[in-house]
Amino acid sequence: MKVLVLGSGVVGVTSAWYLAQAGHEVTVIDRQPGPARETSFANAGEISPGYSSPWAGPGVPVKAIKWMLMHFGPLVVRPKFDPYMALWLAKMLRNCTSMRYARNKARMVPIAEYSRDSLKALRAEVGISYDERMQGTLQLFRTQKQYDGSAGDIEVLKHFGVPYELLDPNGCIKAEPALAHVKGKFTGGLRLPNDETGDCQMFTEKLAALCAEAGVKFRFNTTITSINTSTSRIASVSTETEELTADAYVVAFGSYSPFLLRRIGVYIPVYPVKGYSITVPITNEDAAPVSTVMDETYKVAITRLGDRIRAGGTAEISGYDLTLREKRQATLMHSVGDLFPKGGDLAEASFWTGLRPMTPDGPPIIGGGTRYSNLYLNTGHGTLGWTMSCGSGRVLADIISGKSPDVDASPLNISRYG
Repeated sequence: MKVLVLGSGVVGVTSAWYLAQAGHEVTVIDRQPGPARETSFANAGEISPGYSSPWAGPGVPVKAIKWMLMHFGPLVVRPKFDPYMALWLAKMLRNCTSMRYARNKARMVPIAEYSRDSLKALRAEVGISYDERMQGTLQLFRTQKQYDGSAGDIEVLKHFGVPYELLDPNGCIKAEPALAHVKGKFTGGLRLPNDETGDCQMFTEKLAALCAEAGVKFRFNTTITSINTSTSRIASVSTETEELTADAYVVAFGSYSPFLLRRIGVYIPVYPVKGYSITVPITNEDAAPVSTVMDETYKVAITRLGDRIRAGGTAEISGYDLTLREKRQATLMHSVGDLFPKGGDLAEASFWTGLRPMTPDGPPIIGGGTRYSNLYLNTGHGTLGWTMSCGSGRVLADIISGKSPDVDASPLNISRYG
């Protein structure tokens, strides 16, 4: 069948790839001049199924106040007159219970694990490279309280069968030798050896090229003006210059998905949570990270991507504001400079921001289930779009093809919101 995929970030392009592999005629539409030009452009680079957890959890409201008061705090809320922000925040607070946290994490881990396995299979099949590394993630604790508090996370990892290593300072240095230069600044760490890293933009661009070779058509620099409906189906998509028709339509516009969907009476609780990153050229390989180090205090992920260090973090709830704020850059610079002071040239760091499409409960929204039988969603992945992309695209292709996915995708359907 003919399928229109709206959006060419990593989720849209992986959807297009698996749909094409399933034999569909696929066209991808995006307003940008190429793939991965927005949220997928410069994320932290982590592929971390083990850290696939909802942001909403027990104790988070109290922690949020502490984070907002920190000098290099990981959370910023900029209130504004926006009913969608208020509603999203209220729903997120409602999910800050032990019961809901456990349920939501149970919905996230299977798709994340499946996605990592799908990425491995894709790598083996087509030989795609993207500055990838398979050396795990190290969650670094600066205080004994953080180290002791990892017991709760470990119980969750045990429950889901996720391999882990609880390390003392020497164990952390064995995993990340450059930390020997700052040994007195941490008490230990929790390492997930099965996590991976890689350049999401590089991956998406290369996969888009493979999609094109497989017959996928890309329409870049194309702004969608409306989705047109006919009773219980999507009839067409209008752009500034033409009207496009298909048998099925996939909305993978990330944080911007709600804008188009509201116009046709489909409401999804996706709201942007702004993140920032810096990319630093490596000047001393022996003093740089070998994989990803998660600075637990500042919630900053520091990742090795080829000859660069990428540091990503901050949760800023400020609507669709893409202003680059120097204070957020200072947090990232502080974390990298404190843990890897001789690894890269911070004076040459590039600074970027993007909007993560977050749901209030945590899991993404994948599949059909709207009032339109040929409309499908693949959005709301939050900070885990890179982690969940291949699995999400593969699951969606199976659903559209009428096949049962290898993982149960029903908990990820929009119907969970009633």
